[in-house]
Amino acid sequence: MPQLTAIITGASEGLGKAFAIELGKRGINMVLISLPDTGLDNLAKYIRKNFEVRVDVIELDLTNAESHQQIFAYLTQQQLTAYILINNAGIGNWDWFIDNSTDFYKKQIDLNITTPVLLTRLFLGQVDASVTSYILNVGSMGGRFVVPRKQVYGASKAFINYFTQCMQLELLGTNVKMSLLSPGGINTKPELLVINQQLKGIAKATILEADEVARIAIDGLFKGKKEIIPGAANKLLVILNGILPGFIKSAIIKGKLKEHGK
Repeated sequence: MPQLTAIITGASEGLGKAFAIELGKRGINMVLISLPDTGLDNLAKYIRKNFEVRVDVIELDLTNAESHQQIFAYLTQQQLTAYILINNAGIGNWDWFIDNSTDFYKKQIDLNITTPVLLTRLFLGQVDASVTSYILNVGSMGGRFVVPRKQVYGASKAFINYFTQCMQLELLGTNVKMSLLSPGGINTKPELLVINQQLKGIAKATILEADEVARIAIDGLFKGKKEIIPGAANKLLVILNGILPGFIKSAIIKGKLKEHGK
């Protein structure tokens, strides 16, 4: 079996950084992808030193049309075959729709939808059919629920959910395993930590640390799980979402909107 090499997008911080460290612990080589000047080189040095694996760095903007081809051209040049693809890069937001520009939404759609689709296509074109390969698409609990102020973000994650389910059926009988990660809130940035500390009850219970989510996700990926939902509270919410009538869910959402003055 060849030495596994993983591609991780959005690898410089948050969940992407946690994925990189988790794979390093497991002795897996990796190609880390993120925007320039986001600390990717320092992360690569840390992983090389502590886990003695090969770490390549590609700094580019994944919303640029030619960037996806550039990644796989680099792999070909380096004589590398990727056996793991983690589609993690994405842009979130917590704003009323009218408060963001059209440029913001275009970038969000390009990164959250176009990028994972094109990278998946290019990844499948270079895999060795005799070796098991893995794709992890990072979705969100927000793709399952109607959440005002996360309208485009939630819709993009619902797309990833649908795309992943379709691809799982198309990949039946092949050596490619695709999983969907559907996390709740994650403490990935200081500002999110402050907000999440103010939560109470089940809302607070849905929040997990990035390293824990990464560990659960990679375990589930290698086990071939179709969907990975970290945390008991998040699993409970999924069950409740399937049980509660639509009018009750609408009433809850309207109540939340009133809290924000809408």
